Amino acid sequence: MTCTSTCGSPTLKPIDQEPVFREPWEAQAFAMAVKLQEKGHFTSSEWAEALGAEIAAHPHESYYECWLAALELLVERKGLMTAIERKGCIQDWDEAAQKTPHGKPIMISRL
Repeated sequence: MTCTSTCGSPTLKPIDQEPVFREPWEAQAFAMAVKLQEKGHFTSSEWAEALGAEIAAHPHESYYECWLAALELLVERKGLMTAIERKGCIQDWDEAAQKTPHGKPIMISRL
């Protein structure tokens, strides 16, 4: 069931007892966006525009998939990290995760 927000677009109705974040990465992406905004790397208007554009472009993606895509876009747009650097970090993480036994911390030597 949906309800309508003040701007007239459909929004999801909150479900009682449901966690705000379904996965740890969602909370981490949320925290990164908040911290980067607090440090002045982008404004709340820039964030709202980027997130809104991602949600509009990908209506069937989860909210936090759109959140992460907006975060990646702004990080690149603001020159905090290039697409090549971001992809390199993802590759480093994937390789380290594959080599790490279950339950052990993942260590990335480059970071």
